[in-house]
Amino acid sequence: MNRRLTAEENFPRVDVFLSTTLGITRSAAKKLADEGKVRIGGVPVKASREGRRGETVEVELEPPRPIRAVPQDIPVEIVYEDEAIAVVNKPQGMTVHAGNGNTEGTLVNALLYRLDSLSGINGELRPGIVHRIDKDTSGLLVVAKNDAAHRSLSEQIAQKTCRREYLALAEGHFAQIEGKLVTQIGRNPKDRLQMAVLPAGRGRRAETDYRVVERFASNDLVWFRLHTGRTHQIRVHAKYLGHPLVGDPVYGYKKQRFALGGQLLHAFRLEFSHPLTGDRMVFTAPLPDYFSELLLRLRAEDGGESEVFFPFAQLFSAEVRK
Repeated sequence: MNRRLTAEENFPRVDVFLSTTLGITRSAAKKLADEGKVRIGGVPVKASREGRRGETVEVELEPPRPIRAVPQDIPVEIVYEDEAIAVVNKPQGMTVHAGNGNTEGTLVNALLYRLDSLSGINGELRPGIVHRIDKDTSGLLVVAKNDAAHRSLSEQIAQKTCRREYLALAEGHFAQIEGKLVTQIGRNPKDRLQMAVLPAGRGRRAETDYRVVERFASNDLVWFRLHTGRTHQIRVHAKYLGHPLVGDPVYGYKKQRFALGGQLLHAFRLEFSHPLTGDRMVFTAPLPDYFSELLLRLRAEDGGESEVFFPFAQLFSAEVRK
């Protein structure tokens, strides 16, 4: 399979250009050039060849190998299940579905083993998956067991009638106790493996509500609600505000105060209409032990003087919100 890439600006080396544009390693790009699979003007070029703006680089890539998720007996907490849907509480460290060479140990592998059916709209790689959360983010997802349920849930997400609420521990103190962020999010031009807030006209619209729940000496516990579902949206918006999430290995501080397995971000509340009955359904998931134990530690360090802006227990209320 051939890809034709037009350079938007001059570049110092072909392998650097390919690494940035395709999101592959520089060594992989050099290997393609060494094998004669990179051409400019129809002529094979070396990895060190410089390029000019407007030049088209043609790359011969191996076609992606078809992969199929297989059932695996992996423990996963199923909060609710009926003939149309299942709601699961994903642990930190579990990838939702296969990709980037990771074909085992995912939530999909576990669901294929434990559920009697999953929707096929997303194919064999992502059966049943309507929305995702990051590998190192914990919490609730709703899964579709048939295509009709999948279409209904996807429409609710698109129409913003499916509420997805998160709790996170952020670095520092937010300047405003509550607010709304509306930005454009897309690939970071300086690091294609990261996302970033981009200037108007670039990226995709990303909308997030936030509210500080509790304030500690050096951190804020923050409630977030997603209106859109861009990759790493909450993590990127938190960094954009100058308060990256504690434990975030990508967007957080390089030197972390606590030894954690990833960012402290938990999808604690999920609300939607049942695809068959139309009944409004609300699910909550308590904070994982490592998260709640760290909050207890911070409260103890503050001598019990943390500032509470919103009743913590009220966040977990099953009351339907507008």
